[in-house]
Amino acid sequence: MTPERSARLRAVLARRQPDLTLITDFVNKQRNLSAIVRNCDAAGIMQVHAVLGEEHFRAFRGTAMGSHRWVDVQRHAAAEDAIDPLQSRGFQVLAAHLGEGARDYRDVDYCRPTAILLGAERRGVSVAAQTRVDGFITVPMMGMVESFNVSVAAGIILAEAQRQRSAAGLYDQRRIDEATYRRLLFEWAYPDLRDYCEQRGLAYPPIDDSGELIDPSGWYAAVREGRAPLADTETGATT
Repeated sequence: MTPERSARLRAVLARRQPDLTLITDFVNKQRNLSAIVRNCDAAGIMQVHAVLGEEHFRAFRGTAMGSHRWVDVQRHAAAEDAIDPLQSRGFQVLAAHLGEGARDYRDVDYCRPTAILLGAERRGVSVAAQTRVDGFITVPMMGMVESFNVSVAAGIILAEAQRQRSAAGLYDQRRIDEATYRRLLFEWAYPDLRDYCEQRGLAYPPIDDSGELIDPSGWYAAVREGRAPLADTETGATT
């Protein structure tokens, strides 16, 4: 890994926002989902929650949709599976929805722990999601159409969230814990080795502060001899 790439990965990780996320509510078109994930990456979001419904949840399991390289995509069969755990952690869940009581998206404090929920273009936010969210936001429209494309709407709202958080200095200091930082740095720097370890249940080899492997030859020898530490699937610790 070149010093330039190491610096880039570490700089991006230092700007990740663990308390900002996005939920897609039955947005099942691969093209829209991929565009939304790219928008989230650009805003420093670490994780996206995709509510797919039972049928699409089964269909998408094991596909590339859930393994975007830079953003973790968590798949859910129902809206409550995504919304309830976030609310229990103190997130405000705000749905982009045309209707009575919806606030201008710029009038929201995105420096709070926030999850933005977006529905599919034709059906909008599902009733199940509407009954659970903490509020509604809208992007004002000046033309004949009622709404933007869902990925465009995501980009507009996330740009405002990024603006507010940047002004508050939330991108100026690392906000993820050390263990998560080192895990992601390894996974981003060595995707093939990550897959190798996960397929064999091995703990990741140690890395230094710049992301370089510590004693790679020794680690590979331990793997060949069956002495390499195993991964704890529940805690992520080595055993």
